[in-house]
Amino acid sequence: MAETILIIEDEPKVARLARDYLEKNNYRVLIANDGKSGLATARGEKPDLLVLDLLLPEMDGLDVCRALRRESDIPIIMLTARAEETDRLIGLELGADDYITKPFSPRELVARVRALLRRAKGRVYQSGIIRVGDLELNTESHTLNLAGEDIHLTRIEFNLLETMARHPGQIFSRAQLLENLHGVAYLGYDRSIDAHIKNLRRKIENDPAEPKYILTVYGVGYKFGGQ
Repeated sequence: MAETILIIEDEPKVARLARDYLEKNNYRVLIANDGKSGLATARGEKPDLLVLDLLLPEMDGLDVCRALRRESDIPIIMLTARAEETDRLIGLELGADDYITKPFSPRELVARVRALLRRAKGRVYQSGIIRVGDLELNTESHTLNLAGEDIHLTRIEFNLLETMARHPGQIFSRAQLLENLHGVAYLGYDRSIDAHIKNLRRKIENDPAEPKYILTVYGVGYKFGGQ
């Protein structure tokens, strides 16, 4: 059965271009042209992946992303014509998995969709539980328990945390972490890792400004340092 992609995009030409290339690659494609109807379609149709424009009528893409992340781990690729990096980082902090800046190559979009869906199906994890301090990471159920409390993580957050927790003390560059997530180094996307790390710290650190689990190695990257 073909995987379903929902495109929420108010520019008809952009939506049609994305739809045509995705359908040529055997995906089923749905289109919504505003945020409110797109959110309703996402909830009703439960697509496998969402391509979400940032600037939308009725309800903007950030609000759509925020609403869906409260109830779903659907992979989300943001489309944005905005040049400001801050807008992309806000989207990533809200839980978007990736972003593409307009104008974009439809072939690149297809490649990103394929990569995200492959990750969403789940990688093969080593069995077992990683315990560090009050943190318990279950690599089979992909769940996190912290001091007796279940903490919801997105797929990317879980993968980042697992990667570092499996190798405590090892320093990971942003490029290494990106390569682990995407299967290939994404040049120019280093700051997206910072956004996901910020999210992770907010969820698992008592004081995100003074973290004990995810430590910054200035000028290099990050390491897991929980005791």
